[in-house]
Amino acid sequence: MDRMIYIAMSGAKQAMEQQASVASNMANVSTPGFRAQLNNFRAVPVVGEEAATRAFVVASTPGADMSTGPLTETGRPMDVAVRGDGWLTVQTADGGEAYTRVGNLQVGADGQLMTMNKLPVIGDAGPMAVPPGAAVMISADGLVSAIGAGDPATNVAQVGRLKLVNPAASDLLRGDDGLFRMRAGAAAPDADPAVTLQTGAVEGSNVNPVSAMVEMIANARSFEMQMKAVKSADENDQRANQLLSMSS
Repeated sequence: MDRMIYIAMSGAKQAMEQQASVASNMANVSTPGFRAQLNNFRAVPVVGEEAATRAFVVASTPGADMSTGPLTETGRPMDVAVRGDGWLTVQTADGGEAYTRVGNLQVGADGQLMTMNKLPVIGDAGPMAVPPGAAVMISADGLVSAIGAGDPATNVAQVGRLKLVNPAASDLLRGDDGLFRMRAGAAAPDADPAVTLQTGAVEGSNVNPVSAMVEMIANARSFEMQMKAVKSADENDQRANQLLSMSS
């Protein structure tokens, strides 16, 4: 018996899962530094006494779109955007390293330099801190300097240098928190002096809202098509049962 209904059900299920991924991209169209999740379908041949043309469909997420998002000038001294390829390094809750393109930095109450998501920013010697109330300046090469409140402009103190890295895209994995981490077994990358920053600017999401909307429509139509196939398979089974009942 041809398992048409199961094949159609698998297609509908994968269309729903891919729709969730596209919806996540759409929801983050305004999230600074967001990288769109790529989605693909792949065919898995049915093993068994079925027609050779039968294949299940499986949704796969081969990675993220690493293209650069648009830059927005803010004029804020602590806003930085990575030029071209590269990443800022932050410390995760478990003490490990993760990588982000979100560059709207801030100083915590204890003077710790962190992202807007409260993640400590890592420099050349670990997490960075500046004197509370100090004015912070960040240069294009990631050098962080600070001037204490009321101090003359000549009293600039170098706090450290941001750890800017540029690992191969194939070595990075996106986490559920939106941060990227190295694949299992891959060593943490060293700072790359070729990575530079643009200060007073932030990078936007690289999600194209028009493309994402087209994908959502295509997935919805794919789901409808699979459900029609399920209905057709059910109708075929009912007609076959009627014919068998009449012949008995």
